[in-house]
Amino acid sequence: MADHRDIVAVGASAGGVEALRALVGGLPADYPGVVLVVLHLSRDAPSALPAILDRSGPLHAATAVDGEPLQPGHVYVAPNDHHLIVIDGHLRLTRGPSENGHRPAVDPLFRSVARAFGRRAVGVVLSGSRDDGAAGLATIVGRGGAAMVQDPSDALYPWMPRAALEAAPTEHVAPAAKLGALIAEVTAVDLPESLPVVGDDHLLDAEVRISELGPLTSDELPVQPSGYGCPSCGGALFQYATEPNPRFRCRVGHAWSAESLLDEQAIALEGALWMALRALEEKSALGRRMAGSKIAGAVSGARFREIADEAEAAGATIRRLINQIGSTGLQEAVDPG
Repeated sequence: MADHRDIVAVGASAGGVEALRALVGGLPADYPGVVLVVLHLSRDAPSALPAILDRSGPLHAATAVDGEPLQPGHVYVAPNDHHLIVIDGHLRLTRGPSENGHRPAVDPLFRSVARAFGRRAVGVVLSGSRDDGAAGLATIVGRGGAAMVQDPSDALYPWMPRAALEAAPTEHVAPAAKLGALIAEVTAVDLPESLPVVGDDHLLDAEVRISELGPLTSDELPVQPSGYGCPSCGGALFQYATEPNPRFRCRVGHAWSAESLLDEQAIALEGALWMALRALEEKSALGRRMAGSKIAGAVSGARFREIADEAEAAGATIRRLINQIGSTGLQEAVDPG
């Protein structure tokens, strides 16, 4: 019996709910494949997405349950604060290290289906910011699977689709409302037996094991220190891929793309600037208080005023830096280039 591309992994972030509704609404009632969904969620809030998707299309949609075997014709949705991966034909929910600041994240799911199903896998990237899913989609394609991407012009947030297309160019680009029918068409096609079989990928195996929260650390793998620090835990980051799309993991497995790492560094920088501004404001206030106190003589009063003036000047510089960083971020959000 011929193989089919019938294991569909879908990743979305900001603007992804509407795209997911459109996608599942376009699937036929007799769709024979499995659909696995990761939407970036707040870690402390339960998701209403399974109920939304269950009402949006003919297939039954539900929150994934750890250990449950894959059943054709079902849509499985990752719950909050857990990665959704597939191991030995069963769903696994893990609290493995976050990737690009997210748990659940798209890349762990994509890597696991690429590893488990090879050419039977289909990766789909929908609306979202940053670039989660791009590296995982490239892994699916590299293992013989297929890539699909929501047309960036159709996405509320086009950055995830754009990053996916850069990492894994594909002809399967369509508005979300047409992706369900496209998935059904791709699944219906018999895969030729002549497709090459991809060999073992020990690094892929290791990354899936890390997502599974296995007893494996990055320093045990053939990767090089990057010289950068992990925004999640402060540990040293190791580089997992070369230019132009490097990826990084710390010892315990927190993973970052270059774009996400830059964004997190900008957030950390702004936080440090606010702390510096607060310290300077307090220094200025204390200096002026001491300058006006009864115990301050003429000489010491002048010195305290000088300290206050210097702190205020430095604070003004920090304010300009914060404003400059904010303006740059706003410009990139409007026109990411």
